[in-house]
Amino acid sequence: MNFTIQKREKYSLVKVAGVRLDSFVAPELKAEFLMLVNQGEHEIILDLSGCEFCDSSGLSAILVGNRLCDDSEGTFILCHLSESVDRMIRLAMLDSILLMAADVEEAEKLLQKKTEL
Repeated sequence: MNFTIQKREKYSLVKVAGVRLDSFVAPELKAEFLMLVNQGEHEIILDLSGCEFCDSSGLSAILVGNRLCDDSEGTFILCHLSESVDRMIRLAMLDSILLMAADVEEAEKLLQKKTEL
């Protein structure tokens, strides 16, 4: 498994364990997002702190997680983006639809703000 999952009180934290989010990791990550949402987990934070590379397959997995959370009226947040992954997301113009935070604490604050609305 190329990622870890920690179920916390109000959300699930998914952390990519490898330095690459590519076609070898993306299918398994998509399946895990689907399983989490089907189990009632609608708030997901994806921690990319160890990830230095993301290709189109990785972006596809991120978009699947985002769509699944949106469809279930949940929230999907990316955090700890490396410069290269951040650049890839911005080049694909996905920064306008994806929620991004500097770290897990900031992502938790975004979730808290959403629940207060």
